[in-house]
Amino acid sequence: MRLQPLALTLAISLAYGAPAPAVAATEQQPSTAAAPAAAAKATKLGTVEGITEYKLPNGMRILLAPDDSKPTTTVNITYQVGSRHENYGETGMAHLLEHMVFKETANRGPIFQELGKRGMDFNGRTFMDHTDYFETFAASEENLAWALSMEADRMVNSVIAKTELDKEFSVVRNEMERDENDPRRVLWRQLAAVTYDWHNYGKSTIGARSDVENVKIDNLHAFYRKYYQPDNAVLVVTGKFDPAKTLALIEKNFGPIAKPARVLEPTYTQDAPRDGARELTVKRVSDTQLVAALYPTAAGAHADSAAVAALGEILGNTPNGRLHKSMVEAKKAVGTETWNLELAEPGYIVFWAELSKAQSMGDARKLLLEQIEGFARKPVTEAELARAKAAMLARMDKTINDAQRLAVQLSESICKGDWRLLFLRRDRIEALTVADVQAAAVNYFKETNRTFGQFVPIKEVDRTVIPATPDAAKLVADYKGRAAVAEGEVFDVSPANIDQRTVRSTLPNGMKLALVPKKTRANAVNGHIVLEFGDEKSLFGHLADADMASDMLLRGAGKLSRADISTQLDQLKAKVRITQTGQTVDIHFNTVRKNLPQLLGLLKDVLRAPTFPQAEFEQLRSENVTQLEADRNEPQAIGPRVLDAAFNQYKKGDIRYRGTLDEMVQMYQQAKLADVKKFYDTMYGGNNGSVSLVGDFDAAEVQEQFKAMFGNWNSKAKYVRLPNPAPAAKAGVQQLETVDKANAFYTAALPIAMQDNASDYAAMLVVNRVLGDDTQSRLNVRLRQQDGLSYGVGSQFKASAFEPNGQVVLYAIYAPQNLDKLKRGFNEELTRMLTDGMTEQELTDAKNGLMQQHQTTRAQDGAMAAVQTYNLRANRTMAYYGNVDAAIQALTLDQVNGVLRKYIDPSKLYHVYAGDFATAAKKAAVGGAAPVAGK
Repeated sequence: MRLQPLALTLAISLAYGAPAPAVAATEQQPSTAAAPAAAAKATKLGTVEGITEYKLPNGMRILLAPDDSKPTTTVNITYQVGSRHENYGETGMAHLLEHMVFKETANRGPIFQELGKRGMDFNGRTFMDHTDYFETFAASEENLAWALSMEADRMVNSVIAKTELDKEFSVVRNEMERDENDPRRVLWRQLAAVTYDWHNYGKSTIGARSDVENVKIDNLHAFYRKYYQPDNAVLVVTGKFDPAKTLALIEKNFGPIAKPARVLEPTYTQDAPRDGARELTVKRVSDTQLVAALYPTAAGAHADSAAVAALGEILGNTPNGRLHKSMVEAKKAVGTETWNLELAEPGYIVFWAELSKAQSMGDARKLLLEQIEGFARKPVTEAELARAKAAMLARMDKTINDAQRLAVQLSESICKGDWRLLFLRRDRIEALTVADVQAAAVNYFKETNRTFGQFVPIKEVDRTVIPATPDAAKLVADYKGRAAVAEGEVFDVSPANIDQRTVRSTLPNGMKLALVPKKTRANAVNGHIVLEFGDEKSLFGHLADADMASDMLLRGAGKLSRADISTQLDQLKAKVRITQTGQTVDIHFNTVRKNLPQLLGLLKDVLRAPTFPQAEFEQLRSENVTQLEADRNEPQAIGPRVLDAAFNQYKKGDIRYRGTLDEMVQMYQQAKLADVKKFYDTMYGGNNGSVSLVGDFDAAEVQEQFKAMFGNWNSKAKYVRLPNPAPAAKAGVQQLETVDKANAFYTAALPIAMQDNASDYAAMLVVNRVLGDDTQSRLNVRLRQQDGLSYGVGSQFKASAFEPNGQVVLYAIYAPQNLDKLKRGFNEELTRMLTDGMTEQELTDAKNGLMQQHQTTRAQDGAMAAVQTYNLRANRTMAYYGNVDAAIQALTLDQVNGVLRKYIDPSKLYHVYAGDFATAAKKAAVGGAAPVAGK
């Protein structure tokens, strides 16, 4: 188990980025749009690094970035409006509008369901400066035409109905309640509020609950008509498409939209220079301790933003950062991280440290501030800057070289002033000098520019002057960029073609290889290694040893420290992730062709020569225990754990046993480094392993390198795969109290004795999709769209390739006071589905959605590498997946409904409810409960 820090992208995208449901609208806002203009031709403005910009007469800008190497296309439309543009009493309006435009337009049905019906990967995101919507789908002229037509339609024809807005409040409240469960988000919101006196960056994008619940429909209409217009939008298309045909489609769909007569005035509110440090303290029931320091910085378009980003790496990187070394390695904190907000106007950077219950907040505060504000005493070094540059440039390369990520990331640059800032930022990072970074550190990171938690009077004010936001148009006026990245080949992702491309072999010690060479964008390559070990007897009592052995591999190997390994990975533009479950260790990795030999050499040291440093072991143990302690009061953490434990088939000590939180804490506390090293020495080897590569590489060279790496590496212990059949289904209910948590979590499970080669497997995939694994599923339509109870609700189904072990899982997040309505909703939908069966239309939509989903998955090289190792372990080829697809297509309605009733028995479900139900009951008893959805 590894402590997972909350990434800034998660904090932003999930907090304000999930789309709203689509339900039938009953009223439409009055339209004030001008009569449509005739379709007009776009003007070409220029090309930078494979991205060509056009502009329509109505003011809409277009970016086309073709990449035929993967059979997917991404459409992203960015509106330059976010919470920064909201007025008094209207906080959360931009985010609320994002939800509403997933509903109907005047010309088409529910958009949310239509997207799901087509198997598209989609979302909407709202933040401070922008709102964007993207769809990634299997490349086809039909899909692209539909997506462009839909985006043009909802730009000006969305139905913003009062009846639907009333339903949507509950879903947005559910998001708010989820945020209230997270200590970081709670502290983040208050840090920003204390930092800004007037600017809207001090307000949470999700808005004030009172504003969201009382917003006037006319105000929402006006906001929509003002900002959702072509002159305030940038349309991006990336991936596989025909540029000429696509531009013609864009002209056809967006060209007739008239340019509005209104003028968008730029925002001008700015806070005055700070008069001193600011402080606050948040007290909540929780097992998590946090300290954080926020420092206002320049706008994202300013040259200083690159230096500040480098400082974020120098301070916050794990394991090379100053904060990690001074705090985590000194056992004063269990984790550190950095959030750097590069915004359209002057933004800020936040440094975090998480502590265990036993660690001192006073010591942590002192060390945190000493490191951040200590650059005058300890200046930036050349080595630190080189590491920071390598890490940042590696991430940028991965973004530029991935069509979907590029489409979404361009929104961030667009909102700062211009899309070309993405490339200009890279150039600025490359040009950074130690003097640049040191000057930024001295200017921004000082006491008078800090928000921490308390007020300290001082005799002399040392004000930081934030530079003015530059004119992005002038910055990029003559910018030419570099040569576009190399494009990959057009690759057919059918199972038959993948099998034809796959080179399979076996090393002398028995390790199996599956290699899929192909030309990829930017010469990328993804890999997966699986090591299997042990038997029931040799593994008994070693659950913690197995977990910690895998987690220690990247913390020191050969002559390299953890920091050295991290630095080399950045320099190689590589990413490595190692996990352990049961008898397997999984190593996922990616890099580019020219760096693959060096990365494999590094992996050889990591896997065959780990050094197990004592200090890293102590740090890892502390991380695990701290995470487990934090999970005690987290509904979404304890619910699934309790559900797993309910189906335990094995005694304590067995590698398949699922322990309680108390048992797990004790297990990690008692773990010893000597036992972990002994476990590694005994169990690890390549003779029971599988390796796959997908991407740009020379198969013959790679085979020889893997032979040299692993061909003579054998485990000392006998390997016998442990059976793990499905447990018997059993009915049961557990209700768990989590104090002071605004959100609750529900999960339930129904074990099914089914293997993934069973005759009913394909039908169960369809059953699951119609039940809860799709935006138009029964559970989603009822509990999210109709009742407005849950921000996230659905079902999952999986089955093993090795034995009859399948399982259906239900889940939902919701407000504790809505527990009874949630129970009723699940019960009624399950009963209705079993009684009435699914419809012919649902079957057709499920088939189409699954086919699109499977094709998109096979187009992801990282996912395909994992599939190939699974195939090696299960002794099968891609033909299996072709057979599954064929079986799905051949299904009849009677077959699917028969399988539904054969396996889905609600009376055999085991339910777990986790939340603060006691407080909800007390509020209801005194009439103080929050409004219940649907009432």
